[in-house]
Amino acid sequence: MPDTYDLVVVGAGTAGCTAASRAAGMGLKVCLVECKSKLKIGEKVCGDAIGAHHFDELKIPHPEGDELDSKMVGVKIYSPDLSSVFTIDGPGVSGYMVDRYRFGQRLLRDALDSGAELVDSTLVTGPNIEDNMVKGVIVQSQGRRRVLKAKVTVDASGVAATIRRSLPDIFNIEREVSRRDLMVCYREVRSNVDIEQGYCHIYLNQKVARGGYFWVFPRSNGKVNVGVGVQADIENPNPKAQLYRHILSKPIFKDSKVQSAGGGTVPTRRPLDCLVGDGVMFVGDAACLVNPIHGGGIGPSMISGTIAAQVAAEALERNDTSRRGLWNYNLKYMAAYGAKQAGLDVFRIFLQSLTDEELNYGMAQRLVVEDDVLKASLEGDLKLSLTDKAGRIFRNMRRLRFLLRLREVSSRMRRVKRHFLNYPSPEEFPSWREKIRLLY
Repeated sequence: MPDTYDLVVVGAGTAGCTAASRAAGMGLKVCLVECKSKLKIGEKVCGDAIGAHHFDELKIPHPEGDELDSKMVGVKIYSPDLSSVFTIDGPGVSGYMVDRYRFGQRLLRDALDSGAELVDSTLVTGPNIEDNMVKGVIVQSQGRRRVLKAKVTVDASGVAATIRRSLPDIFNIEREVSRRDLMVCYREVRSNVDIEQGYCHIYLNQKVARGGYFWVFPRSNGKVNVGVGVQADIENPNPKAQLYRHILSKPIFKDSKVQSAGGGTVPTRRPLDCLVGDGVMFVGDAACLVNPIHGGGIGPSMISGTIAAQVAAEALERNDTSRRGLWNYNLKYMAAYGAKQAGLDVFRIFLQSLTDEELNYGMAQRLVVEDDVLKASLEGDLKLSLTDKAGRIFRNMRRLRFLLRLREVSSRMRRVKRHFLNYPSPEEFPSWREKIRLLY
């Protein structure tokens, strides 16, 4: 007889451990499946930064002790020519640099202490589908194949999206993500680097990081997390090559030493149009729930895992784990974070279309100011007052076309965000989805 659970969670990353912890804490029988061994869980190539507000909103203990590397008060954003710097700080952008491994191990302990069962060193090869519903997963370990049955399956397998990509057409789920909506990243943790503490430093430069940015995030004891993210386009150079050619060649890194290194792919776009199917839910990177502007995924992963667990428990109580029974996850996530994320995706597409000259000009002339950027990152809107718009246009008539594009982006961000906040019923979903295509 196969093992049977209320919930099988595929992947013990941030989203998966959060979902497992919350679901088990509500009394559900939960199995957390991970291809890594237990002692390797938490090892992940990451920027390691997370906003403090996520912990407050989700009532999750803030990082402390060995899992807390350092505190951040804000972000500094640099123009391509380095002549302009936007300093953004305060609530909403302050937070932590974490020891990613220890933070991941803490989330795993929370899940296990809540009663979840861990099946580690086990590969999930695909969904177990019965009567056109996902009812658990097919796994393989030490040459043995078996089925872990579940009433609800949560795909938390990251950008690999092991379950989502294997679903048949009948589920009507986005299985593939366009390369235009992916970022390829490479980063190193280096020691013996002297840089201003307390701020995450982000550099815009289309020649170095086309469609993305490069970063230097200070850590404790003279260490930094330094890396490059580029749009996943075949014409883009390798981000590791760009890091060594353009960044590590700078004098600040002359005596630095590599502590760890690695790369990965991040889905930087709006959420999946639909986050559920019959018997299945998608969380974290598997659902494309990364902030499209800065690529941060820890916070939205914890949000999605929390909401998914709650909705799954409610569906199980009603004995309805169909797409309709799980539909409330869509509504709750879009209201909590997804609508903002969709609005920011419009801004991301706009930024990727700009040249270095336009970025230099826009920042130097302060066509968008720090408060605009802060509000956009927190709310998903680019709110420029009519007075500000008029003043900026009259000061910069020679770039009127650029300013009109910025105004159109501001308007479209609001329209997209409003569309996602008005998330539809299952019956209205096809026409709602079609409008997304028109808006983008």
